[in-house]
Amino acid sequence: MSKKPLLICVVGATAIGKTSLSIALATAFNTEIISADSRQFYSSMNIGTAVPSAQELESAPHHFIQHKSIFDSYNVGDFEREALLKLDTLFSKKSTAILVGGSGLYVDAVVNGLDHFPDIDKQIREALNTQLDNDGLAFLQQELMRVDPLYYKTMDTENPRRVIRALEIYRATGKPYSSFLKDRAANRNFKTLYIGLTAERPIVYQRINKRVDIMLENGLLEEVKQLRAHKDLNALQTVGYRELFQYFDGTLTLEKAVEEIKKNTRRFAKRQGTWFRKNQQIHWFDYTSKSDDIVRFIKEKNAL
Repeated sequence: MSKKPLLICVVGATAIGKTSLSIALATAFNTEIISADSRQFYSSMNIGTAVPSAQELESAPHHFIQHKSIFDSYNVGDFEREALLKLDTLFSKKSTAILVGGSGLYVDAVVNGLDHFPDIDKQIREALNTQLDNDGLAFLQQELMRVDPLYYKTMDTENPRRVIRALEIYRATGKPYSSFLKDRAANRNFKTLYIGLTAERPIVYQRINKRVDIMLENGLLEEVKQLRAHKDLNALQTVGYRELFQYFDGTLTLEKAVEEIKKNTRRFAKRQGTWFRKNQQIHWFDYTSKSDDIVRFIKEKNAL
């Protein structure tokens, strides 16, 4: 029997250094990179999603970077299906591929498969959207925290679409969203090795704050201004855009909007940590680790 190809998953909090490591690994193993960062799928969102630079994109072949319009409907099921097809193609000529991203749900979809949820009456979703408009996101967040604290701790609670999805499952079934999450992995034709980058929380927060400052210096304000007319699109319901839309609407000062971006990004990083800590298969490395040492570890682990 031929040896199964290897998918190396590079995970960790935002701004921890995953892009640089994934490029180093792709170079070392002469392979290509699949991005599992759900914020980087969309074009027109270059600065606020920290899309790899032109030089980084040229350093190794990348897939699923800005391949969708902000007007497209694209979800984790679409990504799982397309990513698996891309992996089939890559593994027909490569023994190794790299999957990189901080969106744990999207990484899990590729590695383990998606969970199956019951069909939901559209009236439930409509009622939740009406509540969102009338009572605000905080009202729905409080309900979700009460009925499904387990999922609340790991999800992006600032994303109204995710909050509504979890609540519609609960309201339709009387069971928390987390109870539908599968405990058995799908059968894949590849094996997986997780590499995680980590740092002490103050360092992660410092790196996040610095990244936000750099984004602003690089023109984030102008990027968001150009997207303002489309602020209700699902693709734009993300940290860095929501807060600056509020600034342009006059509900936040620029100083406060920037403060909120940093705070919400730090919260997101905390949820990423909670999600990835559940995965006992991750081999953790300090963010300052040399890529050569990680390459050596992977080769020893898999006899590559």
